[in-house]
Amino acid sequence: MTHSIPTPDPDLTSRLPLAEAVDDQVTPFHVDGLDARGRVVRLGTALDAVMAHHDYPPVVKRLLGEAVALTVLLGSTLKISGRFILQTRTDGPVDLVVVDFTAPQDVRAYARFDAERLAALQASLAPGQRLDSGKLLGAGHLAMTIDQGLSVNRYQGIVALEGGNLEDAAHRYFAQSEQIPTRVRLAVAEEVHPGAAASSWRAGGLMVQFLPTEGGRIRAVDLHPGDAPEGAELPQAQEDDAWTEAQSLVGTLEDVELVDGDLSAERLLFRLFHERGVRVFEPEDIVARCSCSRERVSNVLANFSREERESLVEDGKVVVTCEFCGRSYDFKAEEIVTPEEPEASSDEA
Repeated sequence: MTHSIPTPDPDLTSRLPLAEAVDDQVTPFHVDGLDARGRVVRLGTALDAVMAHHDYPPVVKRLLGEAVALTVLLGSTLKISGRFILQTRTDGPVDLVVVDFTAPQDVRAYARFDAERLAALQASLAPGQRLDSGKLLGAGHLAMTIDQGLSVNRYQGIVALEGGNLEDAAHRYFAQSEQIPTRVRLAVAEEVHPGAAASSWRAGGLMVQFLPTEGGRIRAVDLHPGDAPEGAELPQAQEDDAWTEAQSLVGTLEDVELVDGDLSAERLLFRLFHERGVRVFEPEDIVARCSCSRERVSNVLANFSREERESLVEDGKVVVTCEFCGRSYDFKAEEIVTPEEPEASSDEA
C-alpha cells in the first residue's frame, strides 16, 4: 500500500502564512513548482502525555519522540479507518519500540530498555557526546504495519536496522517497499522550565515526497546485485532536477526549526519553499489516547490456552497492566478460567 499524500484541491486563495504556532497537529502541504507533497508534524503536550506513564530516561524519551513523530507523519496519510503501527525489535539497549496510531488522530507509544546496558553505554561516551537513535537501537529490524481490521489482510513492510537512525530507516523503507522518492526529517527537544518540577518535550517532523503527474520522471535505483566484482561501477539513476532541488531545500532545515514553539508550521514551510509556490491545507489534530479497555483485554485473554490462563492466576485473580498507558485491569479467576468442556459421547461423535 502506497503512503502517498492525496492531491490537494487546486481552487485555493493565496494568503500570508499564519504566525501563530499550534502544537499537536499535522499540516499537509504541496509545492507546485517541485511536484512535491508532504506533511509537517508538531507535537507538544500530546508527546508529554504519551510518555507520562513511564519513567523513561531522557535519551529514551528523545528516541521515542522521534518514533512518535515518524509514525504520525506516515499514519496520518492513510485515509482509511484502522491502525498504523511502527515497531522496532533490535539488540541495542532499547530493544523494543512500539508506536500505535489509530486513524484519524489517536496515538500511543511504548519503549522497553535495559537500564544497566543504557548506563554503561552512556558512561562510555566522550564529554559532550550524545547518544543518537542508531546507538540506542543497535541492529535488528523495523516493521510498519497497516491494520484495517479483521475483514482486510494486514499490510506490513520491514526494513533492516543496522546502527542507523530512524530517518535512515524511513528512507530505506520508501526506497525498497514503496519506491517513492521521500525525504524525512525528525527532531526532538527537551524544554526545561525554571522552578518547574519536570521538563517538557517537543517533537517535530517533516516528510516530502516527489509525486510528479508525468510518467517516467521517477527513476528507481537498482538494488545492489550482490555479485558484482570489487571496484566495478554500478549504474546510477539520474534524479529529476525538481526532486534534487526539493532535497536540497529540506537539507537546509535545522532541528531547532522543527521544534521551535514560536515558529508556526506554515511559516516554516514558507521559509523552505516560498519561491516555488508552497500551499498548505487544513491541519489535522493529534491526540494522545490509549485504545485499551476491559473488553479488549478480556478478548486477548480468551485467545490464550486454558493452561496459559491458569498460570496467570495469583491470589484468585489476574491483573493485566497496559504497557502503553499503565492502566490495570483485574479479573477474578472464574472470569477467565472456564471449566473443562465435557468430552463428546460416542453417540454425539
